[in-house]
Amino acid sequence: MSIKAAPLHQKFITPNFWVLIFFMLSGAGFAYFRFFEGFGSVTNMSKAYPFGLWIAFDVACGVALAAGGFTTAAIVEIFGREKYHALVRPAILTAFIGYFLVGLAVFFDLGKYYNIWHALIYWNGTSVLFEVAWCVMLYLTVLGIENIPNVVEQYSGKVNLPGPLAGFNGLGNWVLGKADWFTKKTMAFFVIAGVVLSFGHQSSLGTMMLIAPYKLHDLWYTPMSPLLFLTSAVCVGPSMVIFEGTLASKFFGRKPETELLGSFAKYIPLFLGTYLLLRFMDLAYRGVLAQAFDGSVAGYSFLLEMALFIVPYFALKSTNVRYNGTKLFLCAMSVICGVVLNRFNVFLIGMDMGPNWNYFPSVGEFSVTFAFLALGVMMYKIAVNYLPILEEEH
Repeated sequence: MSIKAAPLHQKFITPNFWVLIFFMLSGAGFAYFRFFEGFGSVTNMSKAYPFGLWIAFDVACGVALAAGGFTTAAIVEIFGREKYHALVRPAILTAFIGYFLVGLAVFFDLGKYYNIWHALIYWNGTSVLFEVAWCVMLYLTVLGIENIPNVVEQYSGKVNLPGPLAGFNGLGNWVLGKADWFTKKTMAFFVIAGVVLSFGHQSSLGTMMLIAPYKLHDLWYTPMSPLLFLTSAVCVGPSMVIFEGTLASKFFGRKPETELLGSFAKYIPLFLGTYLLLRFMDLAYRGVLAQAFDGSVAGYSFLLEMALFIVPYFALKSTNVRYNGTKLFLCAMSVICGVVLNRFNVFLIGMDMGPNWNYFPSVGEFSVTFAFLALGVMMYKIAVNYLPILEEEH
């Protein structure tokens, strides 16, 4: 029998709250210079490297690491694995936060950031980025709708604004009632739409890199890039659910969900096996696998990427590993790091922009990225503390 989700209602102002505030304020300082003094005042980007850490990590990795939402929704809501229902709300929340931060990162990385809305009006059906932009906007909207039941469940019929705002109590309760009716009637549609949209833009990020055949290393430049981007995102989805669930138990003082997460982890080897099979078939067909052993930085980076996938693939086949909290968390971290390294390999490490051109992120780029991460953690903390996201403990 499922246990009802409930807000944690724990003490909010804690030492980690001030740590998050520090990182957010540090990033805000560099953001000021980015928007008012230009990229050159904050980043090490150049005409040879027009995108750097903010695209490679904040966008490319951010989209992939938010895949826990659509993978968990597909497993539970579409394929009917109701035993994992407790994982759906945290996964959808994490995905919403992830996509919100991706949109914010794109806003930072656009030269003319004030034109970010142009994709809504000026359509370019031949552009991969046009498809990515629309899928991300639509999926973020879907994720917002999928989180509405959390707000309705907590506050429907309980709106009690103080003083002069009391006149809005009736309107607030009416709006929440209508939102409850709407989501109950349409949620199945939005779950399916979320999965379809995710398949579209997860693969399109790989399609985008097909425009650089003479710059991207042969180990990563392949016509199968869209499929590989999609399958690797599916691999990291359950891993992110395990990562988030383990850390939530640790930092909120909850009982570890090792049994539930260990059972959920059985899907990871299936997804990883599919991805690795496609990856090595592609490398063998194109005859470029030997380049992994040429002693170059790209070759070593590729070998490390593969090791981060292969080790958890075999380890998670063992029930002793899946139901050991520490080993399970390390395997999930390995998959996450493998996907992050893959995106860095495609967008930065595997890119050859020509002689005399080098790039390493600046302090400002790192600071803004850490600010994004801190903002995401803060949003998660607020949500689980005041909304029914995590299920009550026995």
